[in-house]
Amino acid sequence: MASSVAETKELENHSDCCVKLCNPNVATMKEDVLYHFNLNTATHDFPAMFGDVKFVCVGGSPSRMKAFIRYVASELGLDHPGMDYPNICAGTDRYAMFKVGPVLSVSHGMGIPSIAIMLHELIKLLYHARCSGITVIRIGTSGGIGLEPGSVVITRQAVDACFKPEFEQVVLGKRVIRSTDLDEQLVQELTQCSADLSEFTTVVGNTMCTLDFYEGQGRLDGALCFYTEKDKQEYLKAAYAAGIRNIEMESSVFAAMCSACGLRGRRALGRCSPLPFFCPAGSASMPFSGTSPWAPHHQHLPSSHPAPKACFWMGWHPSRLCSARLCLACGQMQILSVSPVTHMPLGEMRKMLERPTSAELRFCC
Repeated sequence: MASSVAETKELENHSDCCVKLCNPNVATMKEDVLYHFNLNTATHDFPAMFGDVKFVCVGGSPSRMKAFIRYVASELGLDHPGMDYPNICAGTDRYAMFKVGPVLSVSHGMGIPSIAIMLHELIKLLYHARCSGITVIRIGTSGGIGLEPGSVVITRQAVDACFKPEFEQVVLGKRVIRSTDLDEQLVQELTQCSADLSEFTTVVGNTMCTLDFYEGQGRLDGALCFYTEKDKQEYLKAAYAAGIRNIEMESSVFAAMCSACGLRGRRALGRCSPLPFFCPAGSASMPFSGTSPWAPHHQHLPSSHPAPKACFWMGWHPSRLCSARLCLACGQMQILSVSPVTHMPLGEMRKMLERPTSAELRFCC
């Protein structure tokens, strides 16, 4: 009982928590231009546009985030036939932003520099809109270490390539070190969501953030490679021993900036559904088709997180070995199997996937 009361009080305190900026200069500006969003406080009414936002989901690709918001709208009962979800940042091709109800969906590109620029402007947007009680979740794919392909990793702490739980930013020629801890209460909430769903393996662990997709993550197929398979496996074993369960390229700055500005942040899902880049040490790598067959998994948890009428399911990665995918062209689930191609309304997707079937489902890219 005491624990329940404490959790309720913590959630109430969070709901009253406003977004803060660690920059006194913004308050003195006559107007604030969010250049890469093509938004301006002098020409846009931020409180009217974004004041009701409570959940922000960010991911790499613009098309994925639009597909995500389309399904969110369907699950919230806000979707209508022929309804479009325009890109709020249509005046620029840097990022894409979509909104329905209290949910904001934003793309951030790949890597620390790209997501850092987006986060600076996103946090200022939420500040100018006078938002409070914001939860930010990054959803995306990653390379799993010592996990079964398709597992979902909820990040407890982001670490660098030397396994240190810190994010280094060089400011005016000086090294600034920031913490990369993420919201522990949100970790517990998402873990409970996974237990309630009981549909896929979920683990809580540390996420390693690297500066590069190839050498930085020990891949052997880049343009440069001055190490061996043995070197790679030894490094991955050490990473696993340090509590690292997956690798990607955005978590450290995400954690550092969310924490500094009073946002409940989670990368796991927020961000992650590991790809089979890294199998348990000593085993052979699985073929990689370029997209994740397990992408739907990491959409389950952030969308099942307790929110007003919110329970989302997504699967937008086409792949050779996935059971279902979202057809971005028509907005429906396209199921390919031994039978002729059929199209399924999004609302029927979960029911279909829960039904046992003996048919082997495969997709072509």
